[in-house]
Amino acid sequence: MFASIVRLAAVTALAMSFAAPAAAQSTDNGVRRVKSAYSMQESIARIKADIAAKGILFFHQVDQSALAAKAGISLRPSTLLEFGNPPLGTQFITANADAGLDWPVRLLLTQDDSGTVWAVYTDFTWIAARHQITTRGAQFMMANQVVGSITSTLVDPR
Repeated sequence: MFASIVRLAAVTALAMSFAAPAAAQSTDNGVRRVKSAYSMQESIARIKADIAAKGILFFHQVDQSALAAKAGISLRPSTLLEFGNPPLGTQFITANADAGLDWPVRLLLTQDDSGTVWAVYTDFTWIAARHQITTRGAQFMMANQVVGSITSTLVDPR
């Protein structure tokens, strides 16, 4: 019991040490949302260009709306992008193999009913807590900073 309390305190302290990207809206389930100033296609293009410019590997793009349409289901625009930096991402998996569920990074671009495009991702502090990883603080901070930088390309510069 004492070990669980100590572990929870360590994870909480780790979580509090990470700052959320300024433009991100946070929820208590680890989901961060960044409002885009651009259309869906422009948002996807900007994210992919920034990922490439940073030398990050782009793995996959899933047009969830197209998949839904093939199944006869109407879904507002929704595209999942997967990308990552193996030297950084594997640090989490070596700390806890179950963390592989959250890697590579997944960034969802979705359009709400009013036409606003959102970039949605899981906060890396939450991922650390989810997998009880307390030994990779600098790496989780770096991951938060990188995705914050990537999603900042969607924020209106004015």
